[in-house]
Amino acid sequence: MEWESPLYREALLQFERVAEIAGLDANIRERLRTPQRALVVTFPFRRDDYGSVDTVFGYRVQHLLTMGPTKGGIRFAADVNLGEVAALAMLMTWKCAIVGLPFGGAKGGVRVNPNELSRAEMQRLTRRYTMEIINFIGPDKDIPAPDLGTNEDVMAWIMDTYSTHVGHTEPAVVTGKPPAVGGSVARREATGRGLVSLLPSTAAHVGLPVEGATVAVQGFGNVGKYAALAATQLGCKVVAVSDITGAIHNDSGFDVEKLMSWTTENKGIKGFPDSDEIDPADLLTLDVDVLIPAAVGNVITEHNVDDIRAKVIMEGANGPISSAADQTLSEGGVF
Repeated sequence: MEWESPLYREALLQFERVAEIAGLDANIRERLRTPQRALVVTFPFRRDDYGSVDTVFGYRVQHLLTMGPTKGGIRFAADVNLGEVAALAMLMTWKCAIVGLPFGGAKGGVRVNPNELSRAEMQRLTRRYTMEIINFIGPDKDIPAPDLGTNEDVMAWIMDTYSTHVGHTEPAVVTGKPPAVGGSVARREATGRGLVSLLPSTAAHVGLPVEGATVAVQGFGNVGKYAALAATQLGCKVVAVSDITGAIHNDSGFDVEKLMSWTTENKGIKGFPDSDEIDPADLLTLDVDVLIPAAVGNVITEHNVDDIRAKVIMEGANGPISSAADQTLSEGGVF
């Protein structure tokens, strides 16, 4: 299949397992195995020196159009591919269905490292990508949102480009845009805080005191940092954090607000005072009460699952645990 990838295989395995439990009709199961629409584009964008042009790949996958418009984020990442985007679009269908939203799942991506782009380059790239997919998005078609490597500014550029194209302002073309142009005030914090709002009931279920519980967060982006902040506000200690610049540890727990300020000023957690650098891979296997993988998918697999020591895993990323690892964790009593 054109969208064959490790993450897509994992998404299919999870789907087949749940479909079997639910007794899903064979014809419906067959339809849901593959995305309904997959768009691959290549396009140039000009660098700041105005002498060089890069050509990049872009993707937009719509998994299911039956439920109404599709919904899902756009990620900018150096290794994003069609298979990854197709898997994430499938996961978005399940997310919308679970909470009863009248949307199908979608996802988008551009194969570029956003950390290597200036703000002006990001804007030119975003506007060109928007023009490439513009006939496939819209309030009644497909509504993008932020994801890995994108933010509310990117959504504002998409909204502006789309609005110019249709001849009128159309805030509903994206979610996750700045409040000044119609975005939700709570959007930036919603995913991380929403995740950690489940911690008190989860902790009660497994007999874990929330006060003083130790937490490790993989990924200190939009999801991870607000999850960490919410956890400390519940009385937890965030003792380890990682991002693209590395991983740090402090047995006494971090002042998350200071760490957030540091990352804004220094573009990463590296060098944060009163912290010890650790191997990013070791963060997942620390002896903590709560582990929050909030970066990328497929980080807990059969290769490292036996080393996981957390009592509770709260999934902030899309598909961070493989099917095989999920079964091992369940059998081992990890919630």
